[in-house]
Amino acid sequence: MTNQFVMTDTPTLRQRARQHIEAGAVTVGYGADREAVLTLLNGALATEIVCMLRYRRHHFMVRGIHSQAVAEEFLMHSNEEQGHADLLAERIVQLGGEPNFSPEGLLARSHAEYVEGVTLVDMIKENLVAERIAIDSYREVIQYLGNQDPTTQRLLESILAVEEEHADDLADLLFAMPPEQTAGH
Repeated sequence: MTNQFVMTDTPTLRQRARQHIEAGAVTVGYGADREAVLTLLNGALATEIVCMLRYRRHHFMVRGIHSQAVAEEFLMHSNEEQGHADLLAERIVQLGGEPNFSPEGLLARSHAEYVEGVTLVDMIKENLVAERIAIDSYREVIQYLGNQDPTTQRLLESILAVEEEHADDLADLLFAMPPEQTAGH
């Protein structure tokens, strides 16, 4: 199999790097639709913020015999979601955009919902649903990007791996609940 790809010569690379220098990391070789990627990343940012807030609320509101361990899990997930939000905001800026942290329209931009939940099982289920939404939406964005933006693709792949761990953790918590607590839910 022969490689049809031809490397750009050094003088051309140097000349292109001096063009549109104000664009920072976004060079002529950036293949994705930057505005579309920024919109997708701001949607992901809103999703992470909503998830962080929901987990944080659940951390404080959880009650019952299993509450301490579950509250710790919720707090850990909340902190990780905040870290994801920070990474997404940083990437948005690298691409010349502005991260949208405005509370106005936050739920509309988010893929996940903010459902408070009443019982421990409700909270676990709502967080699990949100993780499953994030997993599918990040997979779709990764597929959309293809090879056009490998940096954003790798970032989303790393976030996706953590979201899958969160979903697995929550499924384990749900499975560990006594049957009488999960009945009827």
